[in-house]
Amino acid sequence: MKRMHIKKLSWLRLSVLAGSFAFLYLPIVILVIYSFNDSRLVTVWGGWSVRWYGELFHDSMIMQSVGLSLFIAVCAASAAVMLGTASAFALARFGRFSGLNGFAFMNSAPLVMPEVITGLSLLLLFVAMGEVFGWPQNRGTSTIWIAHVTLCTAYVTVVVCARLREFDKTLEEAAMDLGARPLKVFFVITLPLITPAIAAGWLLAFTLSLDDLVIASFVSGPNASTLPMVVFGSVRQGVNPKFNALATIFIAIVSLAAFFAGLLVASRDRRDAQVRAAMKKREAEARQAAQP
Repeated sequence: MKRMHIKKLSWLRLSVLAGSFAFLYLPIVILVIYSFNDSRLVTVWGGWSVRWYGELFHDSMIMQSVGLSLFIAVCAASAAVMLGTASAFALARFGRFSGLNGFAFMNSAPLVMPEVITGLSLLLLFVAMGEVFGWPQNRGTSTIWIAHVTLCTAYVTVVVCARLREFDKTLEEAAMDLGARPLKVFFVITLPLITPAIAAGWLLAFTLSLDDLVIASFVSGPNASTLPMVVFGSVRQGVNPKFNALATIFIAIVSLAAFFAGLLVASRDRRDAQVRAAMKKREAEARQAAQP
């Protein structure tokens, strides 16, 4: 009876797991399959073909939106990393100072505030700046970049701040006891150890910027349309098979990046295990040599 009960539980767990994966990934698999559909109608199968990939690369509007989105995402993520890292150091290392609670609240506000409110407030800000300072005269790439930096800085701050709070400060203190200046300690000790958190923050900011639709719709102009804006505007008139091909290309790039990242992590873990095994072997040999 006990074995039967265990088998039933195992089958139930496998069923729940299979259902969860199907719910998450089956739509993506269907999208990839239909990107090779020859029919112009997305819901009607017309045979295998790569015609939509060719038409995708010949669509100047989509290609321009892809280039603009990638450019803004890279610039916004890089700026957000610099500002977010500085904010994280202020929150994690400067101790209690006047205005700490307000500074922490302003850093976390974009995380919980609806994007509609953020986009509307930034739009009003740019309109007021245009009337007072004469800039920006036309909303476009620069205003989208500023809006995305504002959004992404909060996420980078959370990621880097969490790493700094777990950081072993005795490593920095030991380096300064040996005569290293604070600036050298930062670049030689602190920065390399928090680099994984900075890289994670950059990737998160890049993804948020590339994916944003709501805020960009408020602060963009007629001459600047990001990829989500172009896709949303086109889908409202009907699903275009070219976007299935575009989504498949992005899925392939992300999958390859995750695969190679996993290989690098596995290689590093094997190397670390070999180093630890070699150190233990040397310690054992040293203890044997020290015995009479």
